[in-house]
Amino acid sequence: MAQQVKKPLNSLQKAINKQVAVRLKMEVEYRGKMTSVDPYMNVILVDATEYSGGNPTANFGKVVIRGNNVLFIKLANEFQI
Repeated sequence: MAQQVKKPLNSLQKAINKQVAVRLKMEVEYRGKMTSVDPYMNVILVDATEYSGGNPTANFGKVVIRGNNVLFIKLANEFQI
C-alpha cells in the first residue's frame, strides 16, 4: 500500500487556533493556543504557559517564538494539558 506523505507545515497550519506545546532547544516548553506559524517555524502562542523541568514557571498573554529555537512542536492530541 502507498503511504500518504504528510508535510509538517501543513499539519501545523491545520492546528492554528488549537492547543500546542513548543519545546525549545534550551529545554524550556511553552504551551498555549497557536495563532500563527510560518515556513521558518516562527510561532505565536496566546494564553501561553512556560514549563521548565515539567513544572509551570510563568504565564504569558502572548509569546513569539523564533523558529531557529524550536526543537519540536506537539499538537494538542499528543499531550495532556
